[in-house]
Amino acid sequence: MIEVSQFSSQQLIHLEDQYGAHNYHPIPVVLTKGKGVHVWDVEGKRYFDFLSAYSAVNQGHCHPRIIQALVDQASQLTLTSRAFHNDRLGPYEELICQYFGYDKVLPMNTGVEAVETAIKLIRKWGYLVKGIPSNQAKIVFAAKNFHGRTLGAISASTDPTATEGFGPFIPGYIVIPFNDKEALANALEDEQVAGVLMEPIQGEAGVVVPDEDYLPYVADLCKQRNVLYAADEVQTGIARTGKLLCTHHYNIRPDILILGKALSGGVLPVSAVLADDAIMLNLKPGQHGSTFGGNPLAAAVAVEALKVVEDENLAENAERMGSIFRSRMLELSKKSELIQKVRGKGLLNAVVINEDPKSSRAWNICLKMAENGLLAKPTQGNIIRFAPPLIINENQMDSCCSIIEKTFKEFER
Repeated sequence: MIEVSQFSSQQLIHLEDQYGAHNYHPIPVVLTKGKGVHVWDVEGKRYFDFLSAYSAVNQGHCHPRIIQALVDQASQLTLTSRAFHNDRLGPYEELICQYFGYDKVLPMNTGVEAVETAIKLIRKWGYLVKGIPSNQAKIVFAAKNFHGRTLGAISASTDPTATEGFGPFIPGYIVIPFNDKEALANALEDEQVAGVLMEPIQGEAGVVVPDEDYLPYVADLCKQRNVLYAADEVQTGIARTGKLLCTHHYNIRPDILILGKALSGGVLPVSAVLADDAIMLNLKPGQHGSTFGGNPLAAAVAVEALKVVEDENLAENAERMGSIFRSRMLELSKKSELIQKVRGKGLLNAVVINEDPKSSRAWNICLKMAENGLLAKPTQGNIIRFAPPLIINENQMDSCCSIIEKTFKEFER
């Protein structure tokens, strides 16, 4: 076994290319260390991380409190399966339910597992409570969504990259345009609709923020039509958008809340679905579960990750730093013909490049930003998402905006 430290970035990239499945196209940097808002490559170059593992490291890389919780629990007990109780699960369940204001939580591992759990929960409620005939329940999704890449998730996708060659797809899905009230009202005329499952902001679509009155309309209409509203806050939740939950911007309490990513501070996969008893208790023993779901290691880490968010006022910091970022980018857009639009909430933001989505301009800008010491990645071809750890301070934000501005000026020339 050769020590990793003996490999250069190019050698490590070659190894991935030779032995790994070709299902990702990463920015060509090889990272070996992270701390706070920074990451380092194997040659020792330091970067600002402006992707945060797609918002999984909201608390910053290797947060000492979260790492300590991981180490302490890992040395004691890591996994029991749910065949037995463990001493960390109950306290975690109590904390997360009180933290977000729900009766019950169902712990899972990855974000897409939580989405799948919510889909099953919606269908179960539809049959047992709403009285939809067996196998006839429908769920409404928004076009251009991203809920993960399992078959259950991509069956709702409108992205050909996600769906081509993977059919046939799961029936019972209705896909409507995002941010379209009339389309939603028409879809909910169908009595067999059990739920609406949407992201409050469509992250992978390019940080698409709906009109201010859209999500309240979704929640109200679901109540009127006896339909569950499930919010996929895997990416937008846990302080990313400047509130503990993105739905809090609109004073909404979803019937089902889906969380993941930053629930562990990026330390290991932890996800959760929260709902009240009238919804959650329709699931009976043996009807859903996971060997690793609710494991003591994940429970210990998630408890500390949530405490860090509260103790360090990360939602408030995300709101303030996000305002600074968008202000700087809007100023830049007045000077740069490359920038078509700036949008976002809190520290989930995007800059739309004034190019055809099939152009490589956004990719090349990201490569140049990496050279200048800041890591970000395009989505949808011509959109660059900017989402640093929520612990970023004003001096660091100023430095990062200056790097971005410098990079765009280099492309203007």
